[in-house]
Amino acid sequence: MSDVRRELRVELGERSYPILIGTGLLGHYDLTPWVMGDRVMVVTNETVAPLYRDRLDACFPGKQVDHVVLPDGEAYKDQETLTRVYDALLEKRHTRRTTVVALGGGVIGDMAGFAAACYQRGVPFIQVPTTLLSQVDSSVGGKTGINHPLGKNMIGAFHQPEAVLIDTDTLTTLPEREVPAGLAEVIKYGLIREPEFLAWLEEHVEALLSLSPDALAEAIYRSCACKAGVVAVDEREGGLRAILNLGHTFGHAIETHTGYGSWLHGEAVGLGMLMAADLSCRMGLINEIERERVRRLLQRAHLPARPPSDMTPDDFLRRMAVDKKNVDGRMRLVIMRQLGEAFVTDEVEPENLRATLTHFCESA
Repeated sequence: MSDVRRELRVELGERSYPILIGTGLLGHYDLTPWVMGDRVMVVTNETVAPLYRDRLDACFPGKQVDHVVLPDGEAYKDQETLTRVYDALLEKRHTRRTTVVALGGGVIGDMAGFAAACYQRGVPFIQVPTTLLSQVDSSVGGKTGINHPLGKNMIGAFHQPEAVLIDTDTLTTLPEREVPAGLAEVIKYGLIREPEFLAWLEEHVEALLSLSPDALAEAIYRSCACKAGVVAVDEREGGLRAILNLGHTFGHAIETHTGYGSWLHGEAVGLGMLMAADLSCRMGLINEIERERVRRLLQRAHLPARPPSDMTPDDFLRRMAVDKKNVDGRMRLVIMRQLGEAFVTDEVEPENLRATLTHFCESA
């Protein structure tokens, strides 16, 4: 039986769309109201396809459903793999009335969405995220893209989905590292804008790690509601939306340095948020007690506290210089005035930034 426990909307005028959160939705929930034509192309990967492809097909009664199955992993979030999606669409003669459906985690969602944005100059797509990180973050907001060897997510487009279907039952088949990685993005919402949610997370982090359905539904709903609110104000990251990148500049540097894949995105972001908290403390914005509160919660969520052992402060700075938030050669970072209030600045003192980097690199 399917059970839609929570529902909300991303308010973008005529392009508004629903986020449906529940259990048992795959195989039972009818997604055809968000399909414009009579054909669907499901983009998934070799890990997810055997688990959920047939169930997803049942969500499109009366539609012709084709599939393209990609290799699994961040290492394949590149132009070569993306071309396989275009090949499948063209070989099957899909048109502008085709709906692309992303079934998988953040890598699949980003690539399927980017393919949908580009194919015949734009076709509709639906997000069906199957990891905690993609359910609370990458499936919502319309950011799509691929990596480049010199920088993460540097090639992409804004392309909003028609709907997001979140079946929390998919989390029961995740590898062990994926749940803490997803929790990093959940914790982010508490740190950037939702202090009451941060306190709730401190009370429920163990329930989330054990995949309690009630705790998951609440955390996913509150995370998506926070992101939806930010995206409704600033869809294309001209201002407020940049706070959603707390920890990401540090984290992307780690991912780029390690070659994409050895560190999960959420693991790198989790450490990046701890580094941002340390930097905020060194700048006199939060105190040591607040910094310790962040460290303790991330530790309880089973997230890393040290960068790769071969990474130096100069490695971080070189990688951080290639970041989408940077403007006119000035590095822009997301830090916190207090827990629950993040902001973007290009006025971080170099000595404070290097002190944070040195502290963490020396601890590795």
